[in-house]
Amino acid sequence: QVQLVESGGGLVQAGGSLRLSCAASGRTFSRYAMGWFRQAPGKEREFVATISWNGGLLDYADSVKGRFTISRDNVKNTGNLQMNSLKPEDSAVYYCAARSNTYPSTSSSVYNYWGQGTQVTVSS
Repeated sequence: QVQLVESGGGLVQAGGSLRLSCAASGRTFSRYAMGWFRQAPGKEREFVATISWNGGLLDYADSVKGRFTISRDNVKNTGNLQMNSLKPEDSAVYYCAARSNTYPSTSSSVYNYWGQGTQVTVSS
């Protein structure tokens, strides 16, 4: 089992930045790829970013490329999502997830463990 807890969400003005963190506990975090997903009211959960076990492979949704950066620290058992140049359409609940595989994936269905989510609200 892996337990994930997100933090760092909040209210920010358009153009601002937030840094989300995901603290992992339980089994060896470094064996898991991780991802960030988000869900806005009335919309399906969507992929944001993913990273392989060692950080060597990354992928981003087109909507966040060049603005968001995913990273991880396997010593501290944390994952991070740096979000810059935020837009109102980035407002959503953000979830971190881990999968029992070292390779990243953009599909939410392959992730085994999920955090409870953290709210990000971007005002215009």
